[in-house]
Amino acid sequence: MATYKKRGFKPKNKEEEILLDEQESTTAEVFSSLDEGASRSEEWVSRNQNYILGVIGVIAVAVLGYLAYFQFVEKPKEASAANEMLYPQQYFDQALSATAEKDSLFTLALNGAEGKYGFLDIIEEYNGTPAANLAKYSAGMAFLNMQKYDEAINYLEGFSSDDMILGALAKGGLGDAFLQLNQPSDALGYYEQAVAHSANDFTTPKFLYKAGVTALDLKENDKALKYFQRIKDDYPSSEEARTIDAFIGKAKNN
Repeated sequence: MATYKKRGFKPKNKEEEILLDEQESTTAEVFSSLDEGASRSEEWVSRNQNYILGVIGVIAVAVLGYLAYFQFVEKPKEASAANEMLYPQQYFDQALSATAEKDSLFTLALNGAEGKYGFLDIIEEYNGTPAANLAKYSAGMAFLNMQKYDEAINYLEGFSSDDMILGALAKGGLGDAFLQLNQPSDALGYYEQAVAHSANDFTTPKFLYKAGVTALDLKENDKALKYFQRIKDDYPSSEEARTIDAFIGKAKNN
């Protein structure tokens, strides 16, 4: 049984005296070891002080540099890019509602004019900004409307968004482009992605319908029926639901 030294403790016999000496010796060795370890640590720090300070300095400079870059480069860049979007966006909107000269308006939106940037310039000059990402969507949809399907695919595939409408429209636009290129299997895959992206009354019935029609053309009647039935059950007030019974009949009987 261990004997601990207390204030005023005196060994009662030779055995306790030996045990006390051993404990004092062990304690001394522990403190000596700790002292040696601390000394070695101090020596290491002393020898490598410049290196340590250099590493800390590099980290501090990197952090401050990032903050400064974000504050004085990225934020102004994003603001400038957003401002540049105003010019091409007005031509894009005009083209969507125009009854004539659509391609000319889309071309102005894509390439700009009178010293103003178009979507393609914004994508190149402001890469990585939210405005450049949105410009990829607009450029892709412009090319799609101009029947330049390879270009439309290129830009729409580069666009990413969690927005429930834009994200679905981009996937659906890719489906339309592949369908026009006579690649219905790829088109169906993108229509399905558009449906899965979000559930809403605007895009979901639209792309359920396109997915169903494309599945019918591919002789995937069970899949087509599932999509048509979902329109009937979940979106009975949609435009697509007006003739959905006829398509359900086709899917069942073909």
